[in-house]
Amino acid sequence: MRKIIWLITVLVLLASCNNKKQQNNVSAENPSAHSSWVYDATIYEVNVRQFTQEGTFNAMAEQLPRLKDLGVNILWFMPIQPIGELERKGTLGSYYSISDYKGINPEFGSIEDFKNLVAKAHDAGFKVILDWVANHTSRDNIWLKDHADWYIRDSLGNIPVLYDWTDIGEVNYDNADMRAEMIQSMLYWINEADIDGFRCDVASEVPTDFWQTAKDTLKAHKQDIFMLAEAEKPELNNSVFDAYYAWDFHHKMNMVAQGKENVDSLRSSLHRMQVNFSKSAIPMYFTSNHDENSWNGTEFERMGDAVRSFAVLSYVLPGMPLIYSGQEAGFNRRLQFFEKDSIDWVDKDGFTNFYKSLNDLKKNNSALDTQELGGEMIEITNDKPQSVWSFQRVKDNNTIVCVFNFSKEPLMVTFTDELPGKGFKTLGNELAEPVIKMELKPWEYKIFYKN
Repeated sequence: MRKIIWLITVLVLLASCNNKKQQNNVSAENPSAHSSWVYDATIYEVNVRQFTQEGTFNAMAEQLPRLKDLGVNILWFMPIQPIGELERKGTLGSYYSISDYKGINPEFGSIEDFKNLVAKAHDAGFKVILDWVANHTSRDNIWLKDHADWYIRDSLGNIPVLYDWTDIGEVNYDNADMRAEMIQSMLYWINEADIDGFRCDVASEVPTDFWQTAKDTLKAHKQDIFMLAEAEKPELNNSVFDAYYAWDFHHKMNMVAQGKENVDSLRSSLHRMQVNFSKSAIPMYFTSNHDENSWNGTEFERMGDAVRSFAVLSYVLPGMPLIYSGQEAGFNRRLQFFEKDSIDWVDKDGFTNFYKSLNDLKKNNSALDTQELGGEMIEITNDKPQSVWSFQRVKDNNTIVCVFNFSKEPLMVTFTDELPGKGFKTLGNELAEPVIKMELKPWEYKIFYKN
């Protein structure tokens, strides 16, 4: 009976959207294609609580011109809904313990404040995606009052604790009514605030068939919806998600930076992604995010002197780079997760210009577009392959040549052929000279381009 109810609900949802106007550049005949604005995009993760001293939507809106100048495209907002009180962690609680999917955390402002923020972001040319926590809610979510069967229960009828997440309860995807309401809650934010997509928390813990139905329904309302999975599970990208977390590659970057592995581990990780995922599946590369920063350490703690090199690598590989709040100022401190702990925006080491130059490089060179439209990645052979990764991205007349010394030692590296070749410029926009040998400092990178 529940399956029948679920099927009817889905049909009603889809039928109600048949007259919605399709938007942007996604073909109706190819629903897995990405919108045109996706291919050269950089994602920026917004931690509203810590972003400003006020920690509000209105204060965040004042920062949009700065982010526009930085050159990012997609603003990902960590969860903005009310946080549960029961078993709350710390003073303010975890964003990921949601008590009302259709509500607003009063800490940040009102629904009108958020809608105004989204409107201003759209006017400035940004796309806005919202963190979506579909696997669990707070232990005092409004659903529990009338829908106790929407939650996983143990043999005694209690809601069990997952991991050390004592402030949440796992929802039950065997329940068709819960599934339907979860999709309705996602639609609320599209219809009410005009958001452009979702970053889906622990997406691999939620049944794939739910995501498939949710994506179809969401696209019927907004054709160019963007979906990012916090997962590294190929089946999720076959028919649902545009992009996924390159978790394995991230861990390999940390290990290389710490001298525990060499460049071969990076090559192998990239190869696994290329073999296991479809060409249209976009890996999202990152040197930090909210989890890494708070729980595993800042990028400076984990990567040391290799921070800039790996940030550059995240921009030149086939995929999409991420910047977490504060990285563009070189912020070097773990942010408290359950308390107010504002970011210090004083940029002492030129990270703002560093990230701005990377965004400009990505925007102005179509070879760096992500999968399907970007240039092929071709390795350039050298005599120190375990320490030096040299490759090029080529698309038509646009070529990017990249050389990285991923070791703590200064090296003289010899290439099979002269590089970068004639007519190339450096990342600093100076004319480059072709060489067969190149001296590299520890963790040094060199980027050349021709277009």
